[in-house]
Amino acid sequence: MNSLYLQLFLTFCKIGAFTFGGGWAMISIIQREIVEKHRWIELDEFLDLLAVAQSMPGILAVNISVVVGDHLKGMKGSICAAIGTILPSFLMILAIAIFLTPDTIKNNTIVSRIFKGIRPAVVALIIAPVLTTAKAAGINWKTIIIPVSVALLIYSKIPYISNPIVYIVLGAIGGYIYYMHTLLNKSGKEAGDA
Repeated sequence: MNSLYLQLFLTFCKIGAFTFGGGWAMISIIQREIVEKHRWIELDEFLDLLAVAQSMPGILAVNISVVVGDHLKGMKGSICAAIGTILPSFLMILAIAIFLTPDTIKNNTIVSRIFKGIRPAVVALIIAPVLTTAKAAGINWKTIIIPVSVALLIYSKIPYISNPIVYIVLGAIGGYIYYMHTLLNKSGKEAGDA
């Protein structure tokens, strides 16, 4: 077995074992491991893969592991990374299901205090990648109005306007128009320079 497959499995296994709070809480840890520690991909590529993973149906943590694994080693890489992400959670849930009943968890003060202690850390783990992603994506005080407006409109619960799918489609159309506009400007400048 190629060592990169094993490294993918072990890296995502570590991420899956030591992250609480779901996909957004995992993003900063995945970024640190994939971009900074192993240097498998650049930050811009990571942000692109993160966008792809978010657009896919399913669990964000598994999706990002699949797209990173596929980017590095194709289908076999995506399988190794996905199994690495899923396996620790599966084993933990299996152990909890075997040894603890719902009443035991609910009535155990130690377990409930552990979960109360984890909550603030999870909030910090979710905020950190949002700030890092916003900075890397070039969001500044001028462009912050777009995500804030969309979040408020979705929160408003107004029929049709509060549907997130509308904003995904509008974002895709706007991105395409912006891309075509920059492409035309670039080709116009190149023609003018020639």
